[in-house]
Amino acid sequence: MENFKSIKNWTLDERPREKMIQKGPSALTNAELLAILINTGSKQKSALDIAKEILSLGNDNLLELGKLTLKDISKVKGIGEKKAITILTALELGKRRQLASALEKPKINTSKDIFNLLNSYFLDKQAEEFYVVYLNQAHRVLSIELISKGGMTSTVVDPRIIFKKALEITGTSRIVLAHNHPSGNLTPSEADKVLTQRIKEGGKVLELTLLDHVILAENAYFSFADEGIL
Repeated sequence: MENFKSIKNWTLDERPREKMIQKGPSALTNAELLAILINTGSKQKSALDIAKEILSLGNDNLLELGKLTLKDISKVKGIGEKKAITILTALELGKRRQLASALEKPKINTSKDIFNLLNSYFLDKQAEEFYVVYLNQAHRVLSIELISKGGMTSTVVDPRIIFKKALEITGTSRIVLAHNHPSGNLTPSEADKVLTQRIKEGGKVLELTLLDHVILAENAYFSFADEGIL
């Protein structure tokens, strides 16, 4: 590459590390942040060039990037196993930060609140998972419980497990159902609709109100309550 110039030969305000020191991490692009993790480039490409190539594997989308494996990232020329591990570690820390924020147990008022609370639970999941959020009368989150895991297209849910946990978690009077569709299709299946009605009717016996059933996919969601089919 005739025009290739390593980062150490860039002006100070162009270099990702110096830019972070001067302006803070929020001023950096995703590629620049990734370049800092990569640390060094190769003879033909700078760390920033390599970072852009890695981002392209996830279509420049961090959510898609988080789905890549160690093997996927290691295929990029200039990235060995050590650097690939560093990148995956940073992505995992970001995910866990989102989970920690979700565990602050806020008040649930809307389907958007449910989405914000649970979206990080479903990031990068390639199989269906079914969660129940248990809330008190004031709609404050008491617990978030994984009820079942399944395959690409379905998971088996036993309503008795949901009701049993509701009785075990002191103060529960409201619940929210949530599961993902790895296919990206947000449309509820007939099985989703039948299960929702079973849990809604069964909850009445325990004075347990079903507030919503939310399906999440590809950073978007479908709400039974919003669509008037609860």
